[in-house]
This record gives sequence, structure tokens and C-alpha cells, in this order.
Amino acid sequence: MRLAIDESAAAQGFSSPNPPVGAVIVSPDGDIVGRGHTQPPGGLHAEVMALRAAGADAVGATAVVTLEPCDHTGRTGPCTAALIDAGITTVCFAVEDPNPAAAGGATTLRSAGLTVVDGVERAAAESGPLRAWLFRQRHGRPLVTVKLASTIDGRIAAPDKTSRWITGPQSRSRVHRQRALLDAIVVGTGTVLADDPALTARTDDGDLRPHQPSRVVMGHRAIPPGARVADGTAPLQHIRSHDPAAVLDALDEALWVLVEGGPSIIGAFLAAGLVDEIDAYLAPMVLGAGAASVDIPQITTLTDAHRFTLTAVDALGDDVLLRLSR
Repeated sequence: MRLAIDESAAAQGFSSPNPPVGAVIVSPDGDIVGRGHTQPPGGLHAEVMALRAAGADAVGATAVVTLEPCDHTGRTGPCTAALIDAGITTVCFAVEDPNPAAAGGATTLRSAGLTVVDGVERAAAESGPLRAWLFRQRHGRPLVTVKLASTIDGRIAAPDKTSRWITGPQSRSRVHRQRALLDAIVVGTGTVLADDPALTARTDDGDLRPHQPSRVVMGHRAIPPGARVADGTAPLQHIRSHDPAAVLDALDEALWVLVEGGPSIIGAFLAAGLVDEIDAYLAPMVLGAGAASVDIPQITTLTDAHRFTLTAVDALGDDVLLRLSR
């Protein structure tokens, strides 16, 4: 199952709005004879990809899958039928499918005489690449992560507006790896006008990564024709609203959204109760003045603060990453 979870990572970002699933076929002798992950929408599911890799070795084998095999016909046929037809005798999966339209695979497989084992490494699968898809199934909206990159006193720019670079190369490299897994990056028109960000996912060498998230700009001001977000290297969506809920509603197929700023946009998402986690990158630097990382004017007392739980602390060169969850 750990191998299946690792395999599913290759689908993250590419498979949306479908779940990023991984599958492994194990022969009766315990050999790995096939691996596969979900293809982009309209393409094959993980189980079928793994079965194709296994070929005739799938007969009598065990299929290990991160999500309960689907039992419905959508863009492709049911994976339950593919597993039965291939001669699989045992299916192990980690997480039951919460989508009523696709659920029921375990029952169908058992009815066909297959042995089915569920809940294998469930916690690891739920916290892995499936995490954002499961969140959307349960809450009806994307998982929202806020990214903060600031000095230790919470500043993102000096009084003269200089802001590049506050955090170091290891922090920036991690952000770009994360972007390659996302469905959308949200910023305000103010950030586009002030910083002209590209909002792309790039390698350490500056090359574009295979998957690029949609670039979402919220606000009423026009995006300049020469802005880097409009260069065509990734999809661009301009949502003329200051309402975070309206933005998420417009991203109706997104699973995981990163809110990158500016301060008033991050503050609006926090005030709306639509921030699920925060990645706070802190540089070993003190400015003492300049723009703050978050702006929520309506908060005037400590009891109104938005509180989060610290889930991890990572050292990235000289920077520290605090990972927080609601």
C-alpha cells in the first residue's frame, strides 16, 4: 500500500477533478508485476493502468489500491469490472469511496467471489495525495492553504516596497514543488499590479514543471495586458469579486487551492473562515516596519484572533517553515 500511495503522487494535480489514485498488482509469489496511477480526466484509472502493466500476470494476483475501486461508468468503465475480468482474486484498498455515485465497489467485488480487505494503511492514504480530494468530497469546496513568507516580525516588504527576496532558495524551491501539485493559486489584483508575479511552478533551474496550476486573480481592477500572469504559460482566471466564497464557487472542479496574497486577500479568507491550513515561511530577518503579511481590520482584540494548531516545523536552510492547521 505504501508503494500504491507513492504511485498516486504522480497523479496529483493532473487528475483533478478525479481523485489521484495509485494501484499496485502483486503476484501470488509476492512480486510487484504492475503499477499505475490515475490519468488526466477522460483517461484510464489507476487500476486499469496497473492491470495493463501486469498483463497476464494479473491472473490470480492481488490488487492494492489507495481508494475503493469505482463501480460506475463515467468517462471510463467501472474498475470493478476490469479487476474481475483480469482474474484478480484479492483486492486491498485503503479508503472507502465517499462519493455515492462511485461507491459500492467492495460489495460488487465480494459478490463476484473476490476477497476484499479494506482500511489498509487508511491514515497514510488519507493524509497523502488523496487528502484534498477527500476534503472536497466531505466539505463541498477545495482545501485552502495560505502561504505566508515573511520576516520573523511578520513583514513582507520594507517601507520602500522592496520585497525580493525575503526567504531563501530552499523555501522558494519548496513552494514551487507545492505549486506543481495544486489546482489553483489565488492572488489579488493589487499583488499583480505591484509585484507582477508569474505564479508558475518551476524547477530549481527555472524550467516550467509539467503541471501548472490555474492562476486566479480576484478583484475588480483590470489585469495589464503585459502582466506575467497573462503570458499563456498557465490558465488564467480573473474573478471580479472580493468575496472568497464566490472565488471558491467559481473554482468548481479545484481540489486544492493556494492563497498567496496580498495581505487583504489573506485576511478576507481568514475572516470568512475559509482557511484550512497555513504554511508560514519565516526568514531570520527583522525589518521593524513595512507591510504586514495579513490585514484583517475588523479584529481589535486578542479574543477575536484566528487560532491554528502547529502540525510541523521544518528547517529550510536559514528559514523555518511552520505548518499550521485549523
